Amino acid sequence: MVRVTSLINCKAYIKFKPVRTASAITVIDGRIHYVGDSEKATRIAKLLGGEVVDLGGSVVMPGFIDAHMHLDSLGINLNSLDLRGTKSIAEIKEKLKEFSVRTTTKWIRGRGWDQELFAEGRWINRWDIDEVVPDRPVLLVRVCGHVGVLNSKALELVKKAGVQLKQPYFDVDGEGELTGIVRESGLGEVLKLIKYGEEELLKYTEDAVVHALKHGVTTVGLTGCSHEVLSALQILNSLSKLKIRARAYLNHELLPYLRKLGIRCGFGSSRLKVMGIKVFADGSLGARTALLSRPYADDPSTKGVAVISKEELARIVKEASEAGLQLAVHAIGDEALDMVLRAYGEVLSHVRALRHRVEHTSVIRPEQIKKLSEIGAAVALQPHFVITDWWVIERVGAERAAWVYPFKSIINSGVMVGFSTDAPVEPINPWETVYAAATRGAYEGVNLYEYSRDEVLDVADILHYYTYGSAQLLHSEDEVGTLEAGKYADLIVVDEDPLEVDLKELKSIKVLATMVGGEFTYSSRELSIN
Repeated sequence: MVRVTSLINCKAYIKFKPVRTASAITVIDGRIHYVGDSEKATRIAKLLGGEVVDLGGSVVMPGFIDAHMHLDSLGINLNSLDLRGTKSIAEIKEKLKEFSVRTTTKWIRGRGWDQELFAEGRWINRWDIDEVVPDRPVLLVRVCGHVGVLNSKALELVKKAGVQLKQPYFDVDGEGELTGIVRESGLGEVLKLIKYGEEELLKYTEDAVVHALKHGVTTVGLTGCSHEVLSALQILNSLSKLKIRARAYLNHELLPYLRKLGIRCGFGSSRLKVMGIKVFADGSLGARTALLSRPYADDPSTKGVAVISKEELARIVKEASEAGLQLAVHAIGDEALDMVLRAYGEVLSHVRALRHRVEHTSVIRPEQIKKLSEIGAAVALQPHFVITDWWVIERVGAERAAWVYPFKSIINSGVMVGFSTDAPVEPINPWETVYAAATRGAYEGVNLYEYSRDEVLDVADILHYYTYGSAQLLHSEDEVGTLEAGKYADLIVVDEDPLEVDLKELKSIKVLATMVGGEFTYSSRELSIN
C-alpha cells in the first residue's frame, strides 16, 4: 500500500545554499515527491488517500547529519555517570558516591570530567576514587575520551589481565606510584576488559538512537565502529528498530576482514552502510597528546604523541584505498596532520574519488589548508570544541591562535566540509554546535574569539555544512541533506526560524518532531503527531 503524507502550512527550508523555501512537502513511500504550496500538496494527499498534517506555521528543515560521532559510546554514556561540567574533585566524589549506590554493574563508569575546571587545580587520581569506592572497579573518562582515571581495584584487574602498566600510557607520581591516570592505547586496553553482552549493547545503541532523533539528528557517521557494534546495528535494522541512518567507519584492525570479504565503500542498505575505516594519528589537546609541530606552550616538555607510526599509517592508507574503502583519520595536532597529508599524497588518485577524510584538524597551519584543498581530502569539523576548549590559547600559545579551529578559512579554501559533534565528547544537540560556530564563544568570554573573530560563520552556511555538507562526507548527498524531490524524507520540525532568531537564542531552538524516511520517529508534546 502506498504511504502518502503531505506536510502543509509550514516554512520549509528545502536547502540552505542557496536558501530555498516552500510552504508544503508531499512524501510518498518515504521519499519527497512534491515541494511547493499547501493547496497542491493537500490535493495530492487526498487524491492518493493519504494524510495531511497541518504544521501551523512551524519551521521545517533537513534533518541534521552528524558526520562524526560514536553511537555506542553515547549509549553507554546515557547509562553511566555524567561528569560533564563538574567544577571540582570533591563534586565528582559526591556524584560517584550517589551513583555507586544505585548501579549494580560490575564496573562503574563515568565520563565528562575536565581537570581544567577543577577548583583543586590538579588532576583527579586513584586515591580520590578509592575514598568513595574502594571495592569495585571504577573508570572515569575525561571529556575528550583520550584519558581516564582508574581506582586501585580497577588497576588490580587490569594488571591481572596482563596489561603492562607502564609509561607513557599509565602515569606515575614522583615516587613511581601509579596515579590511576591512563592515556590513549592504555585506555584502549582497559576498555577491552569491560565487556558488554549482546542485550546490553543493543539497549545502549537503541538508547543512543532515540536520544539522537530527539535532537533532530537523522543520519550519523560512526567513526571507530567495532564488529560488536556493527552486529548490534544489523540486529536493530533487521528488527526495524534502527530508526536513524547509520554510516559506519570500522576500527582499522578490521581492515583485513573487509578486504577479504571484498566489502567496499557504501556496502549495505539505505539505513545502514559500511563506508570504510577509522584510524588514529594522535590524541587530544585536553590530554596534551595531540601531536604538535612545536611543544605545548603550557608544557614545553612535550609536543604530544603519535599513536601510529608514519610507515604503519601509510600502509593502512594504501591498503584501504586499493580496497575501495573510505578513510577517516583522526588528526588534531598539526604534525599529526602532516603525517596524514603525506600518506594521502601517496594515493592521490583515490583521495578525491573515495573522499578520504581527516577528522578534527584542530590545529592546522595555512599551508596545510591549501594542501587539503589541492589533494581533495574532506574534513569533519566539530565547532563546539571552540567553547569546550576555552583553555586552548594557554595550551598552544597566542602565536598559534590563528591555527586553531579556523572553520571559515578551511571552507573558503574549497575543502569539502561536514559538521559533527564527536558525541559523547560534545553534546549531540546540533543547536549547541550551530551556536558555537556562529559565535565562537564570544558570549562565554572564550579567549580564542578575540584572536579569530573572522572565523565565525553565517547561520545559513552552518546549516548547509551540517546537512548537505555532512551528507557529502558520507557519500549520501544524492539521498539526504536537502529536501528536494527524489530524496528521502529525512526532516525536522523546529519551534523557531534559525535564520531569524538572535544568535544567543540558537542553542535554545527546540526540535518538535523528527521524520526519517517519511516516518515520524520523534514528536514532542508541543507538536503531537500520531
